[in-house]
Amino acid sequence: MFVSRKKAVLWLLIGWSGLALPVAGQRVAKYGADFLAGGVGGRALGMGGAYVALAADVDATYWNPAGLSLLAYPELAYMHAERFAGIVSFDYAALAWPISATSTLGLAFFRSGVNDIKNTLNAWDPVRNRPKPHAEEFIETFSAADYAFYFSYARLLGENLAVGLSAKVVRRAIGDFAEAWGYSVDASARYRLGRFWLGVNVQDLSTMLQSWSINPDAFALETINPETGRPYTFEEAFGQELPEGGTYLVLPVLRLGSAYEQPLGMHRLVVAADVDVAFDGQRAYAVNVGDVSLHPRLGAEFWYRDVVALRAGVNRLAYSDRFGLELTPTVGAGVRLRHLTVDYSFGDFAGLASELGFAHRLAVRFVLARENWHRPDV
Repeated sequence: MFVSRKKAVLWLLIGWSGLALPVAGQRVAKYGADFLAGGVGGRALGMGGAYVALAADVDATYWNPAGLSLLAYPELAYMHAERFAGIVSFDYAALAWPISATSTLGLAFFRSGVNDIKNTLNAWDPVRNRPKPHAEEFIETFSAADYAFYFSYARLLGENLAVGLSAKVVRRAIGDFAEAWGYSVDASARYRLGRFWLGVNVQDLSTMLQSWSINPDAFALETINPETGRPYTFEEAFGQELPEGGTYLVLPVLRLGSAYEQPLGMHRLVVAADVDVAFDGQRAYAVNVGDVSLHPRLGAEFWYRDVVALRAGVNRLAYSDRFGLELTPTVGAGVRLRHLTVDYSFGDFAGLASELGFAHRLAVRFVLARENWHRPDV
C-alpha cells in the first residue's frame, strides 16, 4: 500500500476544515455548535424538527426548556441516531423532574462522534521521505467527538405562560490533538392560546465562547531525527506548521415555533411550523437577507386513540442557483404503551442530503408515574 506525504496526514486532519482554528483573536464560528443543530427526540425529528411550540416533555430540555413546566411526573429519555451511512453516531439522554407546583429541573447529555479515524503520522518515514515498509502496521485510530451538557429550569408563570433557561457546557475533542470548551445560556417561553401553542427559544443568548487548545506532543512522530536526537516534530516531518489555539464566538439563534391541535373524535391531528433565525452569515443553501438566514421547518402528526402516531415533516428548505429549491423531508412513527413511548424517525432520504446516507433515529421516553412523584397542584 502506497501512502503519500499528503495522505500521511489526511486522516489526522479530517474534520480540521470544520475546526479552522484561528491564529489569534476571536472569530465567528458558523458551525461552532452544529452537532446540536439536528435536534433530539423521535417525535420531534419525525415532524421535521418543528417542535419549539410543541415541546412539553423531557425533550423540551433541548427544544424549549419552558415546556418542562407541563410535566406531571418525572421523565427519562434516550435517543440513538446514525448519519452519513453510519459514520457519525449521536447519543442523547435526559432527565426532567418537577420540584414544585410551578418549577421543573432538567438535565441532558449529548455526544456526537466519528470513531476509528486513521492516524497515519507514524506510517511516514521522514528520513527516507516515503512511507515505511508495511506502513499499515503503524497506523493507529482515534475519535473526534463533541459533548454537551444541559442544565435546565422551567417555571410556570400563569395558566398559559411558562418560561425556561438552560445553561450549557460544550466540549469538543479531536483525539489527543486538540480540544475546546464552550459555555452559554438558552432562554425560552411557551404560551397557549386556545388550541394554539406559541414558542420561542433563544439559543446561545449569552453568545458561546469556544476556546481551542492544541497539544503539540500528540503530533510528534516516533522516528528519531538524527540531527537533534529527538523524535521528529510535525513541522520537521511534513514542512507544515501546526495550527494555534484560539477562540470562536457562536452567535445566538432565534427559534420561533407555532403549533395547532385539532381533536378528531378519539383521534387528533397536530400541525406545527418553526423557523430558525440565525445571525452568523450563513448564505450557502439558506434563505437569507444579508447576514441573517432563515431556516423553516414544517411538521404534522396524527394520533390514533393516543396509542399510535404517524408523522411527516420538512426539516430543511434551501435554495441555490445551482440546485434550485430543495426540500429535505422526514417521516416517523410512534407507539405509546402506558408509561413507555417508543418513537422512530427516518430522514435525509431525498434531495442532496440522500447522497450522504440516510439518517435513522430511535428514541424512547419513560414516565416515572409514581403517586408520590406527581407534581403538586398549583
